[in-house]
Amino acid sequence: MIRMLLRVLGHRYSGPMRRTLALMTTTAVVEGLSYALLVPVLRALLGDAPGDARPWLGAFGAAVAGYAVLRYLSDLSGFRVGTALLRGVYHRLGDHLARLPIGWYGPARVGEVSALAGQGVLQAMSVIAHLLAPFVSAAVTPLTVVGVILVLDWRLGLAALAAVPVVAAIQILTGRATAAEDARRAARDREATGRVVEYLRAQPVLRAGGRTAERFQLLDDALREVQRASRRSTLATLPGALGLTLTVQAAFTAVLVLGAHLALDGRVGAAELLAILVLTARCADPLLSLADLGGKLRAARGELARLDAVLRTEPLPQPAEPARPAGHAVEFESVAFRHGGRTVLDGLTLSVPEGQRLAVVGPSGAGKTTLLQLLARFHDVDAGAVRIGGADVRSIGTAELMARFAIVFQDVYLFDGTIEENVRLGRPDATGAEVRAAAAAARLDEVVERLPEGWSTRVGEGGARLSGGERQRVSIARALLKDAPIVLLDEVTSALDPVNEAAVHAGIERLMAGRTVVMVAHRMRTVRHADRIVFLDAGRIVEEGGHDELLRRGGRYADFWNLSLAPAAGGRGRE
Repeated sequence: MIRMLLRVLGHRYSGPMRRTLALMTTTAVVEGLSYALLVPVLRALLGDAPGDARPWLGAFGAAVAGYAVLRYLSDLSGFRVGTALLRGVYHRLGDHLARLPIGWYGPARVGEVSALAGQGVLQAMSVIAHLLAPFVSAAVTPLTVVGVILVLDWRLGLAALAAVPVVAAIQILTGRATAAEDARRAARDREATGRVVEYLRAQPVLRAGGRTAERFQLLDDALREVQRASRRSTLATLPGALGLTLTVQAAFTAVLVLGAHLALDGRVGAAELLAILVLTARCADPLLSLADLGGKLRAARGELARLDAVLRTEPLPQPAEPARPAGHAVEFESVAFRHGGRTVLDGLTLSVPEGQRLAVVGPSGAGKTTLLQLLARFHDVDAGAVRIGGADVRSIGTAELMARFAIVFQDVYLFDGTIEENVRLGRPDATGAEVRAAAAAARLDEVVERLPEGWSTRVGEGGARLSGGERQRVSIARALLKDAPIVLLDEVTSALDPVNEAAVHAGIERLMAGRTVVMVAHRMRTVRHADRIVFLDAGRIVEEGGHDELLRRGGRYADFWNLSLAPAAGGRGRE
């Protein structure tokens, strides 16, 4: 576990951790050695001149005081290092997450990372502040005491030493026996948490279906599984705890019986025997605490393992000598991409000259959004190449690549700040006049005028205080302010009401003016004015051309177009 902890901390933060560990180990050794002074103290007290014990009592008191100082320093170091490393690990985790491909962040992954970055990191780093010192003391102090007993009497020392491998074996076997159960329990906890969120989100559906008094079966099942997993996890620890207790008691009994036998034969003095029994009894408490510490350490180890797995996830490789694109033309050359065990794009080739608009249409699951994601390098292709201005996106630095894109997706995420702060994310150094101009072009100024606090209105987490159309206007204003040469649009008007759709469409037209555009849309009216349209199905281009040309062919695109007109025609027939 210590190796994993050091790996998670990284080279920058492992140094203070090693020094703290060394101080804790020294403290535990000093504690064990201080007990050796009990031998001359008891020998003098039980001898003919009890007064001779005074200097030894002074030495024992000084040793205990020295141990107390070391214990204070080691505990203080543990708390300070734990706090510093907690901040350091958060920085390291944040820096690493910022380098991972955006495609890595699936819906389930976001929830997992959220839990890990919250309670997970705190629990993992609590090892340093709260568990490491007691664990080192419980492991090192008894070993030091056994060494002292070996020096006093090798026979009694061997009797005490015999318990060491048994205790170690019990701890190892208990850890192995409970690891699987702990993992299952953690999985059940995560599933139950997801079901709770699902239950809360499903309230409108459940109430609309008249199921307000009905229990949510999926949630009940998940909670029952958590209960079963918790019971199995607890039962898995019982043999280890019982075995540890029996081993410690058996070792003490063995030392007591053997010591009594040696004392009756005159081969060991009463003072030495009494001191050895005190030392042996002193070993029992830290050894017995290993059962409780082991459970806490295993729980923290599970979080460490999950944190380690995230930190060991390879980010997209960065070029040693970044290339600079010559222009803003877009090209896909024989691109193949697999995700989730299926082929999403298969040998796709297309190009978009600089300043032109490409519209991508097709059925759900055809790979349309993936096309945009590969262009922005959310993922790397499995075969072929994606180029911008003649340069492979894999050879362009991340900052340089992202500076060339203005991206507007259907699902807009806004940070819990003001409207102006969210717009300024497009270009933080923009002037107030530039922000207002971008907002006016996106017709966001109409929204701002309706809000009581205007530009200072806080949008809530994810933009929850704004409607979908209002969030889209913020997103378009942000993209306009960025003023990037390539625009990527993904279903930006598919779920908007007519008023917001008209406003967003006007903003999109301003955003696309004079730029290279790749757009994905279901609403066909947004693609008819594109310079070229490609129809994508099963990861392949089955048709391409202009709007009028594709209609004359009467193929898949024409079928889509006619279907999009059918609702409107039906509506006119009913009027």
